[in-house]
Parts: sequence; C-alpha cells; structure tokens
Amino acid sequence: MLQRVTQRLAPQAARWHVVHRAAAMLGGLLMLIGLAGLFGSYVGLEIERTRVGSTPVGLFQPKAAPPGPVVVVAHGFAGSRQLMHPFAVTLARNGYRALVFDFPGHGRNTQPLAGEIGDDARAAALLGALADVVDYARDLPDSDGPLALLGHSMAGDIATRYASAHEDVRALVAVSPYLSLPVDELPAVNLLFIYGAWEPQVIQQQGRAAVAAVAGPDAAAVEPGTTYGNFDDGTARRLVIADGVEHIGVLYSATALQAALDWLNAAFERAETESVTAGGVDRRGPWLGLYYLGVLLLAWPLALRLPQVAAERLGAGSTAGWGWRRFWPIAVLPALLTPVLLWPVPTDFLAIAIGDYIALHFGLYGLLTLIGLWRAGALPRLGGASVSALVAAIAMVAVFETLALALPTDLFVASYLPAPHRLATVAALFAGTLLWFVADEWLTRGPGAPRAAYAVTKALFLVSLMLAVALNLNELFFLVIIIPAILVLFLVYGLFSGWIYRRTGQPLVAAVTNAFAFASAIAVSFPLLG
Repeated sequence: MLQRVTQRLAPQAARWHVVHRAAAMLGGLLMLIGLAGLFGSYVGLEIERTRVGSTPVGLFQPKAAPPGPVVVVAHGFAGSRQLMHPFAVTLARNGYRALVFDFPGHGRNTQPLAGEIGDDARAAALLGALADVVDYARDLPDSDGPLALLGHSMAGDIATRYASAHEDVRALVAVSPYLSLPVDELPAVNLLFIYGAWEPQVIQQQGRAAVAAVAGPDAAAVEPGTTYGNFDDGTARRLVIADGVEHIGVLYSATALQAALDWLNAAFERAETESVTAGGVDRRGPWLGLYYLGVLLLAWPLALRLPQVAAERLGAGSTAGWGWRRFWPIAVLPALLTPVLLWPVPTDFLAIAIGDYIALHFGLYGLLTLIGLWRAGALPRLGGASVSALVAAIAMVAVFETLALALPTDLFVASYLPAPHRLATVAALFAGTLLWFVADEWLTRGPGAPRAAYAVTKALFLVSLMLAVALNLNELFFLVIIIPAILVLFLVYGLFSGWIYRRTGQPLVAAVTNAFAFASAIAVSFPLLG
C-alpha cells in the first residue's frame, strides 16, 4: 500500500521540482532585467553626491553638455531624496541640472526636524533647509540666472513660501501640494499644479482655486491642461490631473513628469529638441514591477531551502477544537479595543513623528491578542522545535529580504535601510511590532486555523488604524498616508510568511523577520523630531 502511494506521488513531486526550478530561474531573470532597466535610467547622467551642512544632496546633470538651468527638487513629508529621482532623472535627461536632498529628520539627514505640524518652527526649519540647498545651487558654475523649484506634498507648500520671498525663482511645480498660503497670497511665479486623479477632491480644489485666481473663471470651470496667465510677467498657471495614480503614484506618472518638463521648458524658453540624452521622461515603474515580481518568484522556491524547524506545523490551529468560533473574539476584540484604549495616551515618547503611536498600536494590539490566546489555552510555544534551526531560518530570511528587497528599494524608490542614527528607533519599534506579529502569526497558523484567517487579521488591523485616525484626526492624520503602504507590506510579507511557514512549520520564523521589516520601514520613513 505504502509503496503504491509513493509511486503515485513520485511523478507529482518531480513535476513540482521542475516548477520550482523554473520559478527560480524566471525570478532571477526578471530581477536582472529589472535591475538593468533601473540602472539604465541613469545612463548618460552625471550624479554628484555631497552634503550641505547635515543635508545630503544629489546633483543630477547630463554628461558632456553645457550647464543648463537649475531646478531644486524637494520631497514631501515622510519622503526622501530617492523618491524624487524620477523628476531629477527626467530633468537631467533634458539638459537641466536637478538637485535632490533630504529635509531635516528625513532620509539620511541627521539633523532632527524641529517644531510641531503646522507651527512656525516647523515651517522655519523646512524653509531653512530649502534655502541652504538653493544657495548651494546658486554657487554652481554658470548658475547665476533664475532657477526653478519643484516640490511634492509638504514641499509644494514650502517651495511656494520660498518663492514668495525670492524673485529669482522663474517657475514652480507643485506636485500634490498641501498649501498653507491663501490663494491671494501665492507668489507671482509661473506655477504648475499636478495632482493624481485618485487624490481627494478637496486637495485638488486648492490647485483649481489657485489657477482660477489668475484665470478669472470659477474654480470648477478651470480646464486641466490649459495655461492661464502669461509666462512673461510670471502669472502663468496650469492644472494637470494625472490619470490612474494617487499621492505617491503621481511621482512615477509619465503624465506628471512630462507636464513638469513642458512647464519648465516654457518658463525657460527651451525647445523640446534640447534633450541631450535618449528617452524623454523617466519610466522606472515597469522596471520596478519586473524586479519585484522576480523577487516574489524567487522567494517561493528559495523558501524550500529553509531548515525544517518543527516536526509538525505549529500554531493556534493545532489546538483541539480550534475554528472560526474560537478565532473571532481573539481577532476582533483587540482591533476595537486598541484605538479606544490608546485614545487618551500621550504619544511623544519616541523622537519620530507618528512612529511612537504606531509602536504603541502594534504593541497593545499584540498584547491583547496574546491575552486572548492565553485564555484559549493556545499561547505561542517552541513545541520541541530546534532552536538552532529556528535561528538559522530567521537569519536566512533576513539576509534574503535585505539583499533582494531593502537594498534595491533604498537605491531606486525611497530611503529604506536604517542609517546608524535611526537604529535606536528601529529597536523601539521592533519591541511593538514583534508583539503583534508573534501573536498574529500564531493566531492564524496551524492545521485547524480558518482558511482565510491570515487575510482577516490584516484587514482588521487596517480597520483598527482607521478607527484610531477617526478618534484623533488632528494628531494621527498622517497615518492615512501610510495605510496603503502598510497594505502593500502586508501583501508582500504575507506571501513570504506563508511560504516560510509551510516549510519550517514554526510561525515564529516569519513573525520575527516580518516584525523587523515593518519596524525598519516605519523608523526609516517617518521624520526624526528634535
């Protein structure tokens, strides 16, 4: 009997072996193609890296070409200079000199960001950093003429404020800005507004009103893509809506990149034929898609190389009588209680904007889930697992995720690897994320765990964050920005988690690695505060 079963399973195992090998080869190939395309984005460009005080600065310019107009490109809240590379590359390809930099508290700028959201100290710190970079730009060879500014989100407002006090700003591109100046106080500068079509109408309305102030018609009558006013006297304004993108996706939109280039060409009276390298706008989006798809394809068969940690698959689902009825209270109650219990709690124990609340939310949510597991007699345990195999599996996953995900993301997307001055913050966040991921991985794993349990708890966590925002909108508004990012991280690391668990049988492997990945991403993304 056993021999016949083995004979039937052997061809199936052989087929799966071929599939895994094919997935690994295809994944590696897609990663190489994606990296080639990403590195190819910078071909023909010269990139100089320096510091202006504590501010890291990158200068993008075409090789072996006359110096062109200077454009200072600034990122938004919780961003970094890498996030603005698509605009810098596009401008440099077309003869401009583009400078990107990290605001205080962001990226690899070691200077903390002063002040509170919306107060004068915060605006002064951001304006001071922008002014320092603009002064550096003015000292570049052959850069004694007018320059332009391009700012995303928060930086759109800061750039607008700067242009109000400096007449040598020839043009301004505000990408999805949050403007604090009234429409009638906007600077007399050629001003382009770019928004993603999927952004809230209330944000787009600011741009419409600003254009209408020059155009004359009601804001609702402003036609996107139409220039109102005159470039000669600095009153030109235009609204552009990029289809199919939101607040972050707009940075990769070919429509947005081309609109910014066209606007600056018109402001500086440069013809389209002055492009000095092949290929107009940066198009790294498809290359990033190919690369990350390759990572997923490669991770699946590589997970089979992990050591088997437990002899049987562990988790709450290995507890007798486990099912939806026992799962629901443990999953739902922490999601509802966490935002309510944290509502009156101060969230300023970490020197990182929003990150202190996220650490508390993860930590309390995880603690409440562990209490539920304890009452159900299903607490996490090693269960006879090999400690050495557990440590080895965690190390192998961490190395893969660092080399395949964190490093390329840091190079081509946004700051993602923690600099030394952020390691203490990573550690503090890890204490909170580890509690939640240990509890969640254990709750959703095991032979008797409900089939959709893993997806359900991720949805509940996002709902819990949205409830927290609703209870404390003024303090936690910026959580809205990162909820889509957390969803993406849940999807990617959730796939990793499933593959890791099926091989190792121990939920704690993915719990530790996912907790560190989330702690690192949050600690690196949000600004350090002074």
